[in-house]
Amino acid sequence: MPELDITIGGRTFQVACQAGEEHFLRAAAAILDSEAQPLVAALGRLPETRLLLMAGLMLADKAAAIEDENRKLKTRLAEIEGRPVPEREKLEVPVIPPQVIETLAELAARAEALADRLEEGAEPGQGG
Repeated sequence: MPELDITIGGRTFQVACQAGEEHFLRAAAAILDSEAQPLVAALGRLPETRLLLMAGLMLADKAAAIEDENRKLKTRLAEIEGRPVPEREKLEVPVIPPQVIETLAELAARAEALADRLEEGAEPGQGG
């Protein structure tokens, strides 16, 4: 079982861990040290037990706040997931029947024919 030296609040501790878990222990020690350092800076040298207790309590307070936020988010997520799915809007795309298109094409052809006849009847020189 590997033993590591970790530093918390300027003090070194020798701690054993399972093989392969060294990086987790170092990460946990770094988190605890980040809580202990401000205590040492503010209060000076404290007894080990008091320093570790206060740093642990500060971490526990942060963990409790995270758990509370997590609970609120889970409640909110459950509320959102519990809402009924809104009906999809029906989108209607207008379709022009082929008969209407044919009729419009026929009317356009007639209008062009009439315009052509009018132009022919109003040749230059025929007062009109």
